[in-house]
Amino acid sequence: MYSIKEAFYSLQGEGAHAGRPALFCRFTGCNLWSGSEKTRATSECQFCDTDFIGTNGQHGGKFKTAGQLRTHLDALWPVGQGHKYVVFTGGEPALQLDNAIISEMKLYGYTIAIETNGTIALPDGIDWICVSPKTNKPLVVNKGDELKLVYPQSHLSPELFEALDFTNFYLQPMDQSHLTAEQIPLLDTQQATLHYCLSHPQWRLSLQTHKMLNID
Repeated sequence: MYSIKEAFYSLQGEGAHAGRPALFCRFTGCNLWSGSEKTRATSECQFCDTDFIGTNGQHGGKFKTAGQLRTHLDALWPVGQGHKYVVFTGGEPALQLDNAIISEMKLYGYTIAIETNGTIALPDGIDWICVSPKTNKPLVVNKGDELKLVYPQSHLSPELFEALDFTNFYLQPMDQSHLTAEQIPLLDTQQATLHYCLSHPQWRLSLQTHKMLNID
């Protein structure tokens, strides 16, 4: 059984594939936060801006088989169009993404991407691996195509990841719009991130362009 919070077709707004048309599948659940505001302050990840609880989002639901999920997702791609690209996200997608889903999506011509916190081993066959660290525990997924670090995090310095085997390194300013001053000291995260990238050119700036453009 697969539990999906939401699924939608839009443009990738972040990182190396920003601007690329993509099908997004957001799984419910995460291993670093329950999703409840009551537990945010004591969770391993305290700044998540995503709703991943339940299955009541756009095109969300429960699916018994990988085939049923693939049929549901494939119906959202423009009819007759190729260059199929699906991004599995969450929450933490590695809790549910498995070989059966990967095989189904590959069979129907999809390039498969994942956005993961890197703390759970991944199945084979994923074409683009984006790891976004949220905890100071050692990463289980320590190589891939893109490391995207939300910045700044008091417990995670970019220097901790610079020697890892990733093709692209991105810093993304922390979105503080949903936080209070009690939860995190508010600061100009965009300027802080810009300054760090200029001082450490291994890192590139990633902006959430989908929020700037007011698209899903």
